[in-house]
Amino acid sequence: MIGLIGGSGLSHLEGLELEQQMQRETPFGEPSAPLMIGKFAGKDVAFIPRHGEHHTIPPHLINYRANIWAMHQLGVEQILAVASVGGITELYKPGVIALPDQLIDYSWGRESSFFSEDFSAARHIDFTYPFDETLRQQIQLAANIVEMTVIDGGTYAVTQGPRLETAAEIRRLKNDGADVVGMTAMPEAGLARELNIAYASIAVVANHAAGISSHPLSMEVIIETMDSSMHRVHRLLKSAIPLL
Repeated sequence: MIGLIGGSGLSHLEGLELEQQMQRETPFGEPSAPLMIGKFAGKDVAFIPRHGEHHTIPPHLINYRANIWAMHQLGVEQILAVASVGGITELYKPGVIALPDQLIDYSWGRESSFFSEDFSAARHIDFTYPFDETLRQQIQLAANIVEMTVIDGGTYAVTQGPRLETAAEIRRLKNDGADVVGMTAMPEAGLARELNIAYASIAVVANHAAGISSHPLSMEVIIETMDSSMHRVHRLLKSAIPLL
């Protein structure tokens, strides 16, 4: 089974042939929303909106452990995670879709391991390459098939939220080598790695990050950009899922 995680702008999966909807109990509490299970592009998928059905859960309060564990319980082996991000470097303009290959985690205080209460040396994971390369290249191939331009690679900076960043913080992130900034790739990616689930991010650039553009940040414009990008995200998913 393939897991799909929706972010800002993707609280429902258009084209999902819903077979059942279930709220699963996990050892880590309840997931953000009931998992929607069914057929999408001919494959068995499980979909969950990480911010809840009505986008009421801020990034720092998402129960990432419950979300990933619930998918693990269903037998999910690959996760495609959609996320909205701010663009920092030149290529990453509003409306661009990117497939990051690296990340830097600036978040704090989030439960970041399934084994915090039962840790041993064997629980350390290799996180050199946080996004699964095979899965990333399958999504890139899917984009090529439908003649869609996506940026192959980039470094995703994960901030705490829920506020947006200051201009000084963005300058720091740029100096650190970040190309985009978002709030949800961690601990999501790390938790998937702990369970040997292949994980890749489909990052939709919703806005220039703070201080990059002379225009002030506007949530109305950000939401408008995300809404206008979602038809391309659905098209990309419909092309990618049959390849997995």
